[in-house]
Amino acid sequence: MNRWKALAVLGAAQFLMVLDASVMNVSISQLVEDFDTEVTAIQAVITLYTLVMAAFMLTGGKIGDMFGRRRVFVVGLAVYGVGSGLTAVAPTLGVLALGWSVIEGLGAALVLPALAALVAGTYTGRDRAVAYGVVGGLAGAGIAVGPLLGGWVTTYLTWRLVFAGEVVLVLLILLLMRWIPREPPPAHRTSLDTAGVVLSAAGLALVVLAVLQSGTWGWVQPRNPPFTVLGFAPTLFVVALGGALLYLFCLHERRREARGREPLVSLDLFGNGALRSGLTTLLNQNTILLGLFFVIPLYLQVVQGLDAFETGLKLLPVSVTMLAASLGGSLLLRVASPRTIVRGGLVVLLAATLWLIGAIEPELHGASFAGAMALLGLGMGMLASQLGNTVQSSVQEAERSEAGGLQYTAQNLGSSLGTALIGAILIGALAGAASSGIESDPRISEAVAGQAAVRIEAGVSFVPADDVAAALAGHPEVPPEEAAALVENYESAQIDGLKAAVLACTVITAASFLFTGKLPADRPGRGPTGGPPTRRSASDGPGGGA
Repeated sequence: MNRWKALAVLGAAQFLMVLDASVMNVSISQLVEDFDTEVTAIQAVITLYTLVMAAFMLTGGKIGDMFGRRRVFVVGLAVYGVGSGLTAVAPTLGVLALGWSVIEGLGAALVLPALAALVAGTYTGRDRAVAYGVVGGLAGAGIAVGPLLGGWVTTYLTWRLVFAGEVVLVLLILLLMRWIPREPPPAHRTSLDTAGVVLSAAGLALVVLAVLQSGTWGWVQPRNPPFTVLGFAPTLFVVALGGALLYLFCLHERRREARGREPLVSLDLFGNGALRSGLTTLLNQNTILLGLFFVIPLYLQVVQGLDAFETGLKLLPVSVTMLAASLGGSLLLRVASPRTIVRGGLVVLLAATLWLIGAIEPELHGASFAGAMALLGLGMGMLASQLGNTVQSSVQEAERSEAGGLQYTAQNLGSSLGTALIGAILIGALAGAASSGIESDPRISEAVAGQAAVRIEAGVSFVPADDVAAALAGHPEVPPEEAAALVENYESAQIDGLKAAVLACTVITAASFLFTGKLPADRPGRGPTGGPPTRRSASDGPGGGA
């Protein structure tokens, strides 16, 4: 069992990295009250945390190459612990943003790429597959357990205890660092590509910012943006600006390599078919997972009226089956290749989302919903058991920190897309269903329907039906029977919007099959895809997918 001591340390760090983001999401109401602020201010703090991680993940990977992954892992954990401690005692919103969004975000950007490379460097063969399965399962478990833990602590104690507990966990991990084997110092230390850092950080930050704010700004027609561009919402323009900076980053990296200087990220890595497929599937997985974890709590809390702790309990089957499937992924490698397991996981995930569409009804059917959640965790666990290992095993030892930076950048982009894209589809479907329902309802007069259409056009929110009823009660020009009909149509539109959002996740799942063609088709050690290709010969030859 001694060989798994390192995995215990690395797995705990992975769980820690994903836990507090999900805790923060269920603590928004309490944070608003404690800091005497608005929901939008807390959401901005959460957005900033994601931006910092996404912007500096590639840089964190490169720093691991320069100074040693184990050393950078330790430094990153220390930085993260300082941020957690500052967050736990934050007296103002500004201190909260500094501690959680900035300091913790920078710490995570150092820890995660190093963590991915340390797993690959510590384990080989099937042990490595088991290790990545555990790490992937713990990441998913952290996302699912966060609402349960955060809901309970926030409801009965205080959210600050979660961050104080993170400091204790960081100290414990640091004390157990002797369980992770020391590595030889880097053969040579190159200077950091500062221009590449600036271009990549700015480009990724702008893309992620625009995607995260799309629900507030609007994609084309402006909703509530801070400014407009030629009368349009700024979202697509900010995405384009970020894309232009990333294009300049690619040109800069090519020019730097041509001059014989060390780039921030070698673009030759993208010629590696297995790496490309692994990163794309990871992005899709996180888009689906975070999209569903945006939709499902709305269904449970807003439609069904459950509190944060009860919502966490309903999500518990996802954690259990995801962790079990992640751990069992290495056993599947005895009879199937990573490509087959990933495709099988997508089939299970497809079935789970279709089941969930049927389970979302005005009345919650506990057994059916729990079954859909368990199947969802099973599919996600099958993916998690293979993708991290595929990414790291597809590159050479010297490239693992770069691959780790790319891996967690893809996961961050997927998470941002999941929340923003699925959220936008939900609100759009809610508005469309409410408009058509009200327009065709004979119980509602033309005058009232016209007023409702104007309100919906101005922007509709996903709120409890009781809030809609209370708002209508304050409008004497709306007769009670018509107000009741409006509320009924809104409730029906909520279900339609939720189903449409889950259907979008189903479509993304189905489309993900197109990107699995270059995943390893042989069991580890059984064929030509068992080892990593060299940087210059990684194109894989003919084959399907990305």
